[in-house]
Amino acid sequence: MRRCFALGALVAALAFVAGATARADEKADKGHKHGVDKCAVECAKCMLECESCARHCATLLAKGEKKHARTLATCADCGDFCALAAKVVARKGPTSVTTCEACAKVCDVCAKACEDVGPDDDHMKQCAKACRDCAKACREMVKHAGHKHDHKDTK
Repeated sequence: MRRCFALGALVAALAFVAGATARADEKADKGHKHGVDKCAVECAKCMLECESCARHCATLLAKGEKKHARTLATCADCGDFCALAAKVVARKGPTSVTTCEACAKVCDVCAKACEDVGPDDDHMKQCAKACRDCAKACREMVKHAGHKHDHKDTK
């Protein structure tokens, strides 16, 4: 119950931050701003789905369905990446691009794992869809960030 409350509070905080940030950047490019807001929201939604699916996998694993051990781990990891990406993107952090590139890759891994292990499981299908939607939103945000790319040569 506490975890559900905490997740709900995170989504509400992200919505608040995204709204406040949007108002502060009214002069910003509307397409880019929309992409950032959509990315933060999709990441938050995906985090919730991944957390729920991880619990679902844990229940199935406890019943002896060992094939869910990997998806339990991928969903937990993906939920963490999505939570980080949602927060960094919502506040328009300087590492938004790098964070979203990583989030999209982790979402691809999680979606594939859920599709492979639970093709007939509605819970797993929902998680895979949320991951695909999140990865798409992250890639769109990165694409629209253009010259604001935060990669630096480490040489």
